[in-house]
Amino acid sequence: MRISLLTYSTRPRGGVVHTLALAEALARSGQDVTVWTLARGGDETFFRAVDPAVEVRAVPFPARDGESVGQRILRSIAVLGQAFEGTYDIVHAQDCISANAVPGHLRTVHHLDTFTTPELVACHERAITQPAAHVCVSSSVAGELAAGWGIEATVIPNGVDTARFSGAEPDGSWKSKYGDFVLAVGGIEPRKGTADLVRAMATVQSERPDVGLLIAGGETLFDYRDYRATVEALISSLGVRVDVLGPVPDPDLPELVASCAVFAFPSTAEGFGLAAMEALAARRPVVVRDLPVLREVFGDAVRFATGTSALAEALLTDLAGPADPERLERGHALATAHTWEAAATAHLDLYRRLIEQGVAVGTGPRN
Repeated sequence: MRISLLTYSTRPRGGVVHTLALAEALARSGQDVTVWTLARGGDETFFRAVDPAVEVRAVPFPARDGESVGQRILRSIAVLGQAFEGTYDIVHAQDCISANAVPGHLRTVHHLDTFTTPELVACHERAITQPAAHVCVSSSVAGELAAGWGIEATVIPNGVDTARFSGAEPDGSWKSKYGDFVLAVGGIEPRKGTADLVRAMATVQSERPDVGLLIAGGETLFDYRDYRATVEALISSLGVRVDVLGPVPDPDLPELVASCAVFAFPSTAEGFGLAAMEALAARRPVVVRDLPVLREVFGDAVRFATGTSALAEALLTDLAGPADPERLERGHALATAHTWEAAATAHLDLYRRLIEQGVAVGTGPRN
């Protein structure tokens, strides 16, 4: 089967991580897989090495000074759409930009967003209403599609590279540099709940001044400068000790996760929570915001918290240690149960079913 997966960036974001891992698992199953992406900011390929069995088509997308978010969205759609070519049995977009660039086929809705930029609002809506079929990574997001648009999606959870994270053996370098720390992955942005985490850490550090906060990641298409400025002002006014690492080299990520005292995941909206699942794979205690989707995905493997005070209390409880070994093993078992091989098999079953039903999920040659 010739399969094309499309994503909007070469940088490490959850949807991009999903796209690459799924592509490699599909290729291991014997499929002919191509990943199309926009190569932003001078990138030539993805943030990590990709299995040579997967063909990568990275479309150059140089930055433009003075370009607004809306203009960048429209240019992203146009550049990827103009470059895309080939005959595929399956064309599977992984985000709203790629679903607009090559419209009308199959799209995974990882999570739903609320935007104010007009171009993004329109992009988001078209990327939900135009595809011929939909996948969601959790039943909660599928329920949102059904309630808001009357769309029935197939639920296929993320996989997790459990061996990669459970096999990490910290050499002490992260702790030597930062001491004990709470880790958040995803950068500083509204959806990641960074401001709430900073407020919670102010309480944590009033009782545990030895514990810092590390924030890793943060590659994004969107402009969160105003929110970052708000968070930076909050850090300064509260006197919170925070180290913002930015994007961490992919080979270093498992050891960083395995070195944290607690993994914090206070997102206000998620589709699955892959970063938190990777922390469970590394047998770390995880604290998440109490959202229906995270209740669905994580069950009794994490500690839930609603509000800043509860988040601080949950973090302090886990920092008091030692971590509950039964909870850590439940988390590790949960992560182990989510494999990319299972995700690939479920996708192939869906692809074949859609083709048999005559749904327009493939494409012919472009002239």
